[in-house]
Amino acid sequence: MRTVRIIERKREGLELSRDEIEHIVLGYVREEVPDYQVAAWLMAVCCRGMSRRETLDLTETMLASGAILNLSGMELPVADKHSSGGVGDKVTLVVAPLVRACGVAVGKMSGRGLGFTGGTLDKLESIPGFNVELTGSQFLDQLQREGIVVSGQTPELVPADRRLYALRDVTGTVQSLPLIASSIMSKKLAVGAMGLALEITVGSGALVSSLEEARQLARLMVEIGTAAGKRVSAVITPMDEPLGWAVGNALEVAEAIETLRGGGPADLRDLCAALAGEMLWLVGAADGPEHGRKKAEEALLSGSGLEWLRRWIATQGGDPRVVEDPSRMGRAPLVKPVHAPRAGWVRRVDARGVAEAALTLGAGRAKKEDSIDHRVGVVLKAKTGDEVARGEPLAEIHARDAGSLERALQMVSQAYALGDDPSSRAGGLERYCPDVPR
Repeated sequence: MRTVRIIERKREGLELSRDEIEHIVLGYVREEVPDYQVAAWLMAVCCRGMSRRETLDLTETMLASGAILNLSGMELPVADKHSSGGVGDKVTLVVAPLVRACGVAVGKMSGRGLGFTGGTLDKLESIPGFNVELTGSQFLDQLQREGIVVSGQTPELVPADRRLYALRDVTGTVQSLPLIASSIMSKKLAVGAMGLALEITVGSGALVSSLEEARQLARLMVEIGTAAGKRVSAVITPMDEPLGWAVGNALEVAEAIETLRGGGPADLRDLCAALAGEMLWLVGAADGPEHGRKKAEEALLSGSGLEWLRRWIATQGGDPRVVEDPSRMGRAPLVKPVHAPRAGWVRRVDARGVAEAALTLGAGRAKKEDSIDHRVGVVLKAKTGDEVARGEPLAEIHARDAGSLERALQMVSQAYALGDDPSSRAGGLERYCPDVPR
């Protein structure tokens, strides 16, 4: 089988066979197919797309490139979640302990942030001592003993995705729905959870900017999971402005703690309850998503979710005292407000603009090898639909030095648009789910 001919066939828009996909993907893992040929194939996929059958074959081929965790011996049903990423997305920190408090185990492998989207692992590493680098056996052991674990992807799981994603990142081939779907779902299927709740974000602060593309991605990933025998549902959520108030690692952990105390921003609370409800329903711990949502809200009000957060932190080596005192994660030395230049209503808070400001402050990475400062970030004080007076704080910048502070002040100020009339916020959830087998 000639690699060049496979590239040419995809360039011509033809459907590839399973054998041809395996030749490219597994050959790359075995270092039999060079990266320049795989890069050409990835670009052809980006330009010409893939059929549903090709995407499923690609996902299964990537999954077969490594180990699959065996969760058959778990005492509790195991649920998982995934978000396509966004600005201020600290959902896992709230949802995982809530679901565990409702009697369902949560086993999740997460990633680090790159560019303007934040990574769950970076947020968890804001907590002193928290260990996100677990082996496969450590992951399984903690899941069995405690029923809650979140760590980075282990080396033995889906090595094809790890190699392909690194190549996609440097060849301009990230934005392809089949490649996005197969990357996400191969990793999720490798973990082996019974139920998987997907959140597809759409807007200026998301990887997917159009609602139609978000719907296509949601349908595609649900179809892949269902074909693999999993119970999967997806919700599409707006990401034109940041989720919650805080953007930045330690700041977001503190906001998650406040949410589990029963406070926190309403949009974050509502989304976390909805996703937790989906997870509980998918594994049979609730009669439906709404019933699951009510159970999650009860865990929020009772404080049991907060107790599981504390226990989870301690189990993975972190300092559980941050639950009572978030300042133990450290504070940025410089804090300065962004003032409203005029009176009016907030018409827009551009999520991408706020994220770029946080990146400038050092809260994210421009390159994978960059280090981050967990203390820095942006805390919003007003969001779309809020009325503000001239000089009132719109946001607060937490910085490590004067130079990044001044740049971030300018960027966040430009992210706000004020008007003379009130404006409504973006709509709520759009849900996609086939009939879930029982």
